Amino acid sequence: MNDRPVRVRLASLARDSWQLRSGEDAHAAHPETFWIPPLRQREALRRGDGVKLVFDVEGVEEDGRVTIQGEKMWVIVAERRGDVYIGRLENEPDLVPDDDTYLRRGAEIPFLPEHVVDIQSPPAEYVAGRLAEPPTRRWPPGNRFDGLAT
Repeated sequence: MNDRPVRVRLASLARDSWQLRSGEDAHAAHPETFWIPPLRQREALRRGDGVKLVFDVEGVEEDGRVTIQGEKMWVIVAERRGDVYIGRLENEPDLVPDDDTYLRRGAEIPFLPEHVVDIQSPPAEYVAGRLAEPPTRRWPPGNRFDGLAT
C-alpha cells in the first residue's frame, strides 16, 4: 500500500500559460475592497460547491507583446486530493480565444483554499448533471495526475 501524500501540481504561467491568483494576497493588499470568504469556509468545501477563482492568463497582443490578464470564473468542486481541490470550470473563458487551449468549460482545475474569492451553492440537480459528465480536459494536461507537484 502506498501511503505517500497525494501532491497535485498547480498550473503556472511558465508551464501552462495560465495560473490562479491568490485571493488571500489580493485581500491582504486591498482589504477594504477585495472581500474573500473566511478561511474555515474555504477549507471545508464539498463536492458540488461553486467557487469563484481569478485566472491569470497569458496572451499575445497584436504588436507581439506578451501580457497577463485576469478573469474571474466559476468552478464546481469535484473532489479533493490531499490539500488540493479539483474542480470543473463552469465558464467559457473570454481571454482564451483558441479552442485548443486547456482552459475550456468542463476542464479540471486544481486549486487551493487561498485561491477562492467567493463560494455559492448551485442547484443540486444542475451540479449532479455537470459532475456526471466527464471532464472536457484532464489535469494535468495529457494524463490524469501524472505530473505530481515539483
